[in-house]
Amino acid sequence: MPDFCVIKCDAFGREKLSYSGVLVERNEDYVCIDASFALADRDLGFMQLRRGDRFREWFYLNRYYNIFRIAAGDSGALKGWYCNITRPPIVCAGRVSAEDLELDVFVHPDGRMRILDEEDFARLQLPAREASAAWAAVAEIRAMVLKGIRPFDELKT
Repeated sequence: MPDFCVIKCDAFGREKLSYSGVLVERNEDYVCIDASFALADRDLGFMQLRRGDRFREWFYLNRYYNIFRIAAGDSGALKGWYCNITRPPIVCAGRVSAEDLELDVFVHPDGRMRILDEEDFARLQLPAREASAAWAAVAEIRAMVLKGIRPFDELKT
């Protein structure tokens, strides 16, 4: 499978992070990429990210979110899903970029959900239409989790 570049931008379009992954699937709904966590270990308070953790990342072409399935690099054990609320991504040959709107949802392997960074999202002061689309994305993720819709079809409830 070919290498694919992922570019994370802030809400103003400024590049914050880029990394490479491997293209797994590309269709009319999404681009799916496998990548490894290459940054220093991080304690998020509800989960530990370790160098070498494996990410499967879905960038949905017409949705206000992307979803990262996170597995431990050493054992493959599911750590959860990190869902970034973003503007719909821009996909072109060999790369995907998305503008992060700060709001996030973390889904634990047992289906518990936590909303993250609401204060950062509020500080963006997005236009009402876009703020509404972001909250609708949170509701859509919640519905997907409750129904066990892919990629949440391996929940351990």
